[in-house]
Amino acid sequence: MQFWLLHAGLVGGAGLRQGRACVKPGYAKQAVWLLAGLDGAGLWAHEEILPGLDFGALAPREVRIHVPPGGVKPGMPLLVALDGQNMAAWRLDEAIAGLAAKGGRELPLVVAIPAGPDRLNEYGLAGLPDYAGRGGKAAEFQRFVVEVVLPAVRVRYAVTADPARTGVMGSSLGGLAAFDLAWRHPGVFGFAGIFSGSFWWRGDNTSLAAKQRSRLAHRRVRETPPPPRLRLWFEAGTKDEADDRDGNGVIDAIQDTTELLDELERRGLKRGADLRYVELAGGEHNEATWARALPEFLEWALP
Repeated sequence: MQFWLLHAGLVGGAGLRQGRACVKPGYAKQAVWLLAGLDGAGLWAHEEILPGLDFGALAPREVRIHVPPGGVKPGMPLLVALDGQNMAAWRLDEAIAGLAAKGGRELPLVVAIPAGPDRLNEYGLAGLPDYAGRGGKAAEFQRFVVEVVLPAVRVRYAVTADPARTGVMGSSLGGLAAFDLAWRHPGVFGFAGIFSGSFWWRGDNTSLAAKQRSRLAHRRVRETPPPPRLRLWFEAGTKDEADDRDGNGVIDAIQDTTELLDELERRGLKRGADLRYVELAGGEHNEATWARALPEFLEWALP
C-alpha cells in the first residue's frame, strides 16, 4: 500500500510530528503518526481492524487496534477503550505519541471497541438492570470483551495477559461499564479509567431517597467482594451537568463519584495506592474534556 504525506505539524516537544496520510484511491483512509528525531529513526503508529470475531447476539461492529509508535512488542500493556468510535475526538493517538516522546514507559496496545446500536442495554451493570430495565445485555457484552475480543487480540499480537498491565477505560455510561468490567473480572483487568462515569445509574426512581439509596454501582461495591488487586482512576468535571437532586450544592456527577469512592474505601481500597480522583475545573460532559484528562490517566495507568 502506498502512502503520501499530506500534512505534518509539531505536536508537543522533542521533535514529535503528527502526520496524516491518505492512500491510493480505492483503499480506506487511515491516520498515522510519525515520531521524528528519536535516535534518527521514524516510528509509526497506525490502526488495524481485528478480524474474525464472533459477536453472538450482539450487533457486529468494527473493533480497531491502535498500534503505538514503535509497533507491537511481546508482553506490552493492553488497554481496552469503550465507545471506541470516539477515539479520534479523545485525541488518543496524540496522547500516546506524547507518552512516546517523554520516554521511560511502555506504550499500550489500545483495543477500541465501538458502541453498538443498543448501547443503553450493553453498557450497564451485568445482572443489575436500572429502574427502566436498561442494561439487560451488559453481561453478554462483558462476555464478548473478555472471552472473544481479548483472546483474539492476544493470539494476534502476543500482548500481556497480566491483569496488572491490562486495563479498560470509558466515559459516561461507558465509564460505568468499564468500572463493572474491572470489578467483576479481576483475573483479566487490574486497572480502569472512568471519565464522567454514570454513577447515578439506579434501580428505583420513585423518590429522592430511593434515587440515592438504589444507585447500582454503589450497591455492587457494598454487596460483592472487592477484587484483590485493582487500581481505579476517576474523573469528573465541575460542569459535567447542572443537576443537584438533593440541593446540597454539589452536582450529581461529582457527588455520585465521590460517594462511590467512599464506598470503595470502606471496602479496603486506599486513596493514592488504589484510587485516584481528578476533578476538572470547567470540565464538561464531552469528548473535549475527556481528551484533556486522557494524558494524565495514561501516565497514572502506565507508570
